Amino acid sequence: MDGERAMSARAAVELGPQCPDCGEPWLRPTNLPGRYRCVYCLHRFELTSVCPNCGEHSTIVRMSSTAILRCNSCGDSMLQPI
Repeated sequence: MDGERAMSARAAVELGPQCPDCGEPWLRPTNLPGRYRCVYCLHRFELTSVCPNCGEHSTIVRMSSTAILRCNSCGDSMLQPI
C-alpha cells in the first residue's frame, strides 16, 4: 500500500517541459527571451512564431511561466534546435 502511494506521489511531481530531443523533463528557459536549454542533454532550442509542421502563425509569449511550446492547431512543438 505504501509503495502505491509513493509511486502516485512521484507521478504527481511535474519537473518541467519535455525536451524535444531527448524527451526528458528538463527543458529550462535561458536568460535570452524565447530560448531554452535541456539541462539533461544540453541541447539548445528557440521558440518560433511559425509552426514547422503546419505553418500556422502564433504569437510568442516569452515569459517563462506562460510560454506555449506547442502549436495551437496541430499540437506539434514550436521549438527549433539552434
